[in-house]
Amino acid sequence: MLSVGGIVKKSQPSLFWCTRSLPKSEREAIYTLFAFCQHIDGIIHAPMSQHEKKDLLAAWKEELANIYDKGVPVTNIGRKIYKNCMRFDLPKSAWQQILDSVNLNAVAHLQAPDEKTFDKYVNGMAVVPIKLALSIVANQHPSANSELAKNLGRAVMVTSMLRDIKDDSKRDCLYIPAEILQQADIPIDTPRNVVENKNIGSARALFSEQAEACFKNAERLLNKMSKKDVMALRLIKNICLCQFEMMKKRGWDIISPKPKINYIKSLGIIYQTMFK
Repeated sequence: MLSVGGIVKKSQPSLFWCTRSLPKSEREAIYTLFAFCQHIDGIIHAPMSQHEKKDLLAAWKEELANIYDKGVPVTNIGRKIYKNCMRFDLPKSAWQQILDSVNLNAVAHLQAPDEKTFDKYVNGMAVVPIKLALSIVANQHPSANSELAKNLGRAVMVTSMLRDIKDDSKRDCLYIPAEILQQADIPIDTPRNVVENKNIGSARALFSEQAEACFKNAERLLNKMSKKDVMALRLIKNICLCQFEMMKKRGWDIISPKPKINYIKSLGIIYQTMFK
């Protein structure tokens, strides 16, 4: 079985190298957080029944109790959380928020959720993990951390939803909020029918406004923080912003192929993140 660092190196090598300058304790905690989020996200997309997914998520609630209340975790990732993350006083409620968000999409796929449900999903899947990461590497400014997590988490999440809209529709998922579809004059229908609607470009353009505003706020907040502490988050922001700008440039009516960052461009983003 791969170590938590090995999981990050295999799935996100750029992120792995951008965290190497962190102290070992912080680095291992970040890797553990990433491994947990990747594992939980995998439950959403796993080819298993809703009942099996529900059981897995219920088991993770028990594991959180094992970690925080009993001090005797039983899973590999649970043991890593206990070993690497507990020293940073990360609250049990934050991990629970991540699980609650997964529940919104794992048991029954989200399809044009209302804005309240969408906000809850984005908060647990993106905002809370970034807030936890900031608690590990930059805990001296909690109010700024919360604001950065809110903006960067939403920017990253909306960008991924815009990027993956066609693939998501094939899995009967549609993340664009119902209010935006109504504003674009698209009837609430099956995900595939919505994606094939002639007004989907208008809906994606409206949806993109959330990400664009959040990217600007995230950049402003990142510039106020220690470059070393938030280098990994800068890399995430820069990669997602590049994908966002590629989609915007070609037009929101075009949903495929997904934007791809070639090797040369990736090196440029890494260089910009680390040295500028």
